[in-house]
Amino acid sequence: MIDVTIENFESEVIEASMHTPVLVDFWAPWCGPCRTLGPILEKLETDYKGRFKLAKIDSDQEQQIAGMFGVRSIPTCVLMFQGQPVDGFMGALPEGQVREFLDKHLPPAGPEEEAPAAEEAQAEAADDNDLQTRLDKLQQAVADKPEDEQARFDFIKLLLEMGLEDEAKVAFAPVIALAGTSQRLNALKIWMDALDAASLAGDANAKLKALDASIAQNKRDFEARYARAQLLLAYNHWTDAMDELLEILMRDRSWNEDRARKAYVAILDIIEPAKPPVAEGQIPPEDPTVATYRRRLSSVILS
Repeated sequence: MIDVTIENFESEVIEASMHTPVLVDFWAPWCGPCRTLGPILEKLETDYKGRFKLAKIDSDQEQQIAGMFGVRSIPTCVLMFQGQPVDGFMGALPEGQVREFLDKHLPPAGPEEEAPAAEEAQAEAADDNDLQTRLDKLQQAVADKPEDEQARFDFIKLLLEMGLEDEAKVAFAPVIALAGTSQRLNALKIWMDALDAASLAGDANAKLKALDASIAQNKRDFEARYARAQLLLAYNHWTDAMDELLEILMRDRSWNEDRARKAYVAILDIIEPAKPPVAEGQIPPEDPTVATYRRRLSSVILS
């Protein structure tokens, strides 16, 4: 695995792919699904013993490269061979599906890469995949206790992270009436509304350019700013979406019945990772990105 920047992109991706397929992983430190997919890709690079090379690109730091590939959401993976993109996928796929993707394009394993022993193969199959296992457990938890808001939130969030929007809407339907009184459920509704808006918007890049032009003409075009934030949210550009919402809040804190602040808080709820267990009396550490953006919101609201 290698971290790629604009300075070494030519040598580590284009030139390297002339001889060995290169799987380019566009990610960001704040992206929850990226943290799920990353270890899977690193494990597979080891398992495949040189049949492909993993190149990781921080899409926030290397926006020029992300733009070249038309990356609209993260994680996004693109397989390069002989200097050209061959195929790709978006979202945090389970390990088994990533293997299927790689096996379609990579040269077959050599004789030295013998199949693992039966017990090892069974262990890998059991792990296959952790995402599906998590999904099944959460689905069962919701079935056992339909009133458990935390379980339902985690279940729907994972469905959305995996790109299963229709399934997420079905799971959300029984509690949609509670979104007005539950901050967490409202966060899911705001996320799904953004995905629906992005679907109706068509070409995301063209829509963003049109919104940017409207904002350039009128800095107080809050409808355009909110639509831009929605589009960024839909494509998992969480911090960019919050930056845009802050632009609204700095100019009008209560615009449209507090809509910008509610969307901002929704994103914080979505991106905040689960708290690790801690000793009694201790406060669990807060995610750095979440902490930073909470402070920014407070400074605007309280100023």
